[in-house]
Amino acid sequence: MNDSKSKAALVTGGGTGVGRATALQLAKRGFDVAINYSRSKGDAEQTAQDVRDLGQKALAVQCDVAVDEQAAAMIETVRTEFGRLDVLVNNAGMTYFVEHTDLDAMSEDKWDRILAVNLKGAFYVSRAAIPLIRQGGGGAIVNVASVAGVAGAGSSIAYAASKGGMITMTKSLARAFAPEIRVNAVCPGVILSRWLDDHQDMIDRAIDITPLERASTPDDIADVITFLACDAGMMTGQALIVDGGRTM
Repeated sequence: MNDSKSKAALVTGGGTGVGRATALQLAKRGFDVAINYSRSKGDAEQTAQDVRDLGQKALAVQCDVAVDEQAAAMIETVRTEFGRLDVLVNNAGMTYFVEHTDLDAMSEDKWDRILAVNLKGAFYVSRAAIPLIRQGGGGAIVNVASVAGVAGAGSSIAYAASKGGMITMTKSLARAFAPEIRVNAVCPGVILSRWLDDHQDMIDRAIDITPLERASTPDDIADVITFLACDAGMMTGQALIVDGGRTM
């Protein structure tokens, strides 16, 4: 069990992109960090080492968040290694790029996998984590949703639906577990990440209608996640849109 005075955080999908940026920002704030990954073991282990280089404890934990038993086992690992959990960031997510007008291309398998990871996964991890967070006196959960869940746009209808569900779940959890646990969501627009490496046209179209005239970086989104987790003591049940003004 961790005998340090540090608080502890878990970031799902923490090896790359927004998850990695969030893990490093939390480490700079004095958190020990558990970095969850599904397949990107090397990336997660590198992020964990980078957290250690910042003077904090870290571990990389493999888990498919869409599997309830694996989510519960991951939280038990955090309990064993850190002895506490103060912040949970539900960042793990996936999508398929399917035109919204091509309803037949959104197969049942694709639909189920998107909702399993993006929505059920966040619920499973939160359900397993909440007792540990409460045991330590309370803390914060931040769900990484999307403007797709607000506007109904995005990579696919199933993805937009999963993120809309996450926003509603954020409000439900915030009501259920206040005042000990604050639960908020961040809703990014287009982010410069590996997800969109093959979709430069999508980035360009978004920037064309964005007042700030650029896409977000992972650190842009991590800034808001860290704010919601650490600073926003009177905020719960909120979904902050971070998209350069595109959907205002």
